[in-house]
This record gives sequence, structure tokens and C-alpha cells, in this order.
Amino acid sequence: MRGARVRADGTTIRWVELPGREPTRVYVHGLGASSAAYYTAAATHPVLFGYRGLLVDLLGFGLSDRPADLDYTLEQHADLLGEALIQAGVRSADVIAHSMGGAVAIVLAARHPELVRRLLLVDANLDPLPPDASTGSARIRSYREADFLAYGWDEVIEWAGAHWAATMRLAGREALYRSAVHLANGTRPTMRQLLLDLPIPRTFLHPAADGKPDGAAELAASGVRVVPVPDCGHNIMLDNVDGFAHAVAQALTA
Repeated sequence: MRGARVRADGTTIRWVELPGREPTRVYVHGLGASSAAYYTAAATHPVLFGYRGLLVDLLGFGLSDRPADLDYTLEQHADLLGEALIQAGVRSADVIAHSMGGAVAIVLAARHPELVRRLLLVDANLDPLPPDASTGSARIRSYREADFLAYGWDEVIEWAGAHWAATMRLAGREALYRSAVHLANGTRPTMRQLLLDLPIPRTFLHPAADGKPDGAAELAASGVRVVPVPDCGHNIMLDNVDGFAHAVAQALTA
């Protein structure tokens, strides 16, 4: 395990590093997750293994520190991740990012273009969520922060189920709540618009069973490759390791 101090008080982002050749591949998890738990099987798959890989935990999650005094906006996540990558000697990386991590990766590529050469989004959040949305981040957003910290955390952990809860328990409660709120509210311009405007190779993986993602034609028209992956749900890299690994390998060598 390695780490980088990303704030003056010593707050540290940590990652599991796989040795290998360049370009570096940076793996970023989703809300309430941890990159090592979600990506290790895929990152060490024969078609992907051999490149330097950083399985990074965003601040507030997994192995990284969980300060309670951070707003945890998508922009803060991106800037702090960027600082960790700079300290790790990363330049022009291939960034593979799932769900909320995909939203952070889009902002990272827009704000720190020297750090990202290719972007591979895994069923990532591209748009703000309506008030009646039923996703995990919207469910968390439905609480006031004080209520979430008092009792909402326990309710969400129970609702999330054993698999998601296993990594969600590692998250700071303030980090989970505030990240969920900012993810559900989105960015300005939206993550989708930022993605459309990026001048780098971009791929969007999605579960084939869900059909084409919203705005697929617009994504394709802007040069984003939209790729369905069979036999999986939202957690593509866990549900179909082989299919995910081959889709990533193809996207990063196209």
C-alpha cells in the first residue's frame, strides 16, 4: 500500500500499486466502495496485467483518510486525486473509473488534462438526479446531514445489502453523505457536458441488459465509444470479470 499527503495537515490518499510498464492505469471506485475490492481481479487479468496500476481510494473511502471537515464535492475529489497522482509520478494516465468515480474522473480530465490520456467510464454518473430518483446517492441525499449521521447511516447500511455494505463501512460518514449529495446534484457544466467536450479518447461501458444509456447517440457523435458488456449489472467488473477485462483492454489499445 502506498500513499500521498494531499493536504497540509497530512491527510493521505492511499492506493494499492501493481508494478508494470507505462502508461499507468488508474482505477477509481464508486460511491461507498474501494478500488482494491472492486478492481483487483480485473486489473490482474491476463489481458490487462503488466501495466503499472494504481487502485486508488478517494479521500473519505476505503484505505484513505476520512477527514470530517471536507465538503467532498466532485471538484475537490478530482483535485485531491490529481495531487496524489502527481506525487505518485503519474502523467498522462489511462483512467478507468466506475459510477461516482467516473464523475470524478471526468472532472479530473477537465481540470487536470495533463494527467489523463484516455478515459474509460464504467456505468458512470453523467447527469444530476431528479428529486424522485431511487439510486443509492439519491437515497442518501434524502436525509438531512444531521439525521444521516444520527440514524440514516444505519438505515442505509441495512438497505445496501451485505456486498455494498462491506466497503461502505470503511467510508467516513460525512464523506459518504456529502459525496452522495454532490454526486446527485452534479456539476456545472454537467459531467455529461464536460465529457462531450473532452478532446481525449473516451469509452463508456454499460450493462448490455440495461440497453443503451441515456444520450448514447450524442455521446457517440462526440467520439465517445459506447460499449455494452453482457452478463452483468452495475458492478460490471465484479459481475463479469472476463468480459470487463477484455472490453477495457480493447478500449485502451484502440
